[in-house]
Amino acid sequence: MSPEIILPVFIPLTAGALSLALWRSVRYQRILGVLANILLLWSGIWLLMSTTDQGFVTMEMGSWPAPFSIVFVADVLAAIMIVLTGIIGLAIAIYSLASTPRGHEKFGYYPLMHLLLAGVAGSFLTGDIFNLFVWFEVMLLASFALLTLGGERAQMEGAIKYVTLNLFSSAIFLSAVGLLYGMVGTLNMADIAQKVSQVEDTGMLTVVAMMFMVSFGVKAAAFPLFFWLPASYHTPQVAVSALFAGLLTKVGVYALFRMFTLVFTQDVDYTHNILLWAATLTMLTGVLGAAAQFEFRRILSFHIVSQIGYMMLGLALFTPLAIIGGVFYIMHHIIVKTNLFLVSGFTYRLLGSYELKDLGGVYKYRPLLAVLFLIPALSLAGIPPLSGFFAKFVVIRAALEAEAYLVTFVALLVGLLTLYSMIKIWAEVFWKKIPDHVRNTEELKGKLNEKHAWAYYLPMVGLAICTLIIGLYGQPIYELAEMSAEQLMNPQLYIEAVLGGDQP
Repeated sequence: MSPEIILPVFIPLTAGALSLALWRSVRYQRILGVLANILLLWSGIWLLMSTTDQGFVTMEMGSWPAPFSIVFVADVLAAIMIVLTGIIGLAIAIYSLASTPRGHEKFGYYPLMHLLLAGVAGSFLTGDIFNLFVWFEVMLLASFALLTLGGERAQMEGAIKYVTLNLFSSAIFLSAVGLLYGMVGTLNMADIAQKVSQVEDTGMLTVVAMMFMVSFGVKAAAFPLFFWLPASYHTPQVAVSALFAGLLTKVGVYALFRMFTLVFTQDVDYTHNILLWAATLTMLTGVLGAAAQFEFRRILSFHIVSQIGYMMLGLALFTPLAIIGGVFYIMHHIIVKTNLFLVSGFTYRLLGSYELKDLGGVYKYRPLLAVLFLIPALSLAGIPPLSGFFAKFVVIRAALEAEAYLVTFVALLVGLLTLYSMIKIWAEVFWKKIPDHVRNTEELKGKLNEKHAWAYYLPMVGLAICTLIIGLYGQPIYELAEMSAEQLMNPQLYIEAVLGGDQP
């Protein structure tokens, strides 16, 4: 019995149910939101310690053995993702205390947040391909509801684009699951991985692999189906934007890593070459889109797209070093991107706009906030000795070793253009003086009593410290990425952990 593997799903589901029971008490929902995410982070750390010690942690539901039961499986990568989910969940819960309007809190903000986190955790831990679809739909339901809280026109337009393309992705996913089940007769991922080598129609198997690639590519906001993300992530409350930016697209990336290292490895020259081109174009189109924007959150949203390309590049190169780089990049990016959205939310709180032309003076009056922007911004651009430098370094070195020189050039160019975007934000928001037409500057100048300022600053400071730790003390993080890469590159370890002695 390994309770640590079920706790990351059980805790947010229970917290969501309790939040519904406390519907009339926003105060208790807030307290529960923070406490539940502390427990979620603790359970993730426990799970990570177990996987680094044992390699894999599994749990079979009911009395049926695998592959007939629904199985939860945690390797080092899944445990890392759960820890990151706990960190981001806790940061958002604290930030929400100050930033989320009371009207949103009264209409289900906290139950939906817990439901979303349960869907994210379930996606990372399930060992059943159909249940991966189920957890995706749990996330989609919760995220759509969070997007539409408030009912503003921009929110509704963004939510429609978001849900339409994600439903299209879900339809492809479900179709692919049905076709794959028809070929191998099982839904257990380990059992599928064991039986795909026996499939005679390899052409059809490659078609199914491409269907999964498209479906997960939509979830990850990869080229060419990424346009829903910058059209929707800038519309909800900033705490929701930050939660989405940190976690949702990474679930799609995780699914790509899981399926294209465990199951679809029979035609690597074809499938991973397509992933390579998709990664390259994702990096390039995302960063060019960001360069053309002059709205704080839109710039950050396009950079989510470009950075997804680096993660996919690690998978596409499919070497041990590249996988290490991809995993390291995921860890770095979740922390950094969430923090940048939180900073954008505080600047909006101070000056009432996300448009760069309406912002300014933050460095003069709020130097701490300026520093809290610079740390993740320079990390995102890959400036040493911050976390983004080492993440990019490992991925680019893997590309050079694989003699993928064009991709290497694009990755370096994207890093420079990312720096350009961060400098543009710095110059407009932090360095220039307050525009003359901006009248609401009292809070920026610190003249008003900010009762909840700590709830803004605490998560931003915490995430900035995490960024510094990953960069300055990156060896333990690199070793975790190395352990996860060893497991991903040896799928037989996963199969044995789940099926045990039942395999032929």
